[in-house]
Amino acid sequence: MDRKFWLLRGLRFFIFAALFVIAAIFTTQALWNWLMPELFHLPQIGLGQTLGLLILSRILLGSFRGGRPGGWARRRKAWQQRMAGRMEHLSPEAREKFRQQMKSRCNMGWMRQPETTESTAQQPA
Repeated sequence: MDRKFWLLRGLRFFIFAALFVIAAIFTTQALWNWLMPELFHLPQIGLGQTLGLLILSRILLGSFRGGRPGGWARRRKAWQQRMAGRMEHLSPEAREKFRQQMKSRCNMGWMRQPETTESTAQQPA
């Protein structure tokens, strides 16, 4: 009985997952064929192309890891905490030296403020 229960439960999950995928494909195809040809003069697409479009969008915009939304924010916060922990153990001089090195490596050229040198700071009047 236990085996039959799990087989039926697995079969039910498979059927609902297949129905969900089919509904997503038909919905995406209907929306594409309704909007895209009229708005952007793109061709209508079939079921296979719709499935390919959904897979491509999942690859480009998401992942197949099954992670929760906002996973990048958690990883960023974890990285910031790890860096803060490393910076705690540095002396103030070493911390300032590290900040200067990172500033020189990471600043984008078009965002840099012009550095003032002694010759430009002391212009004759």
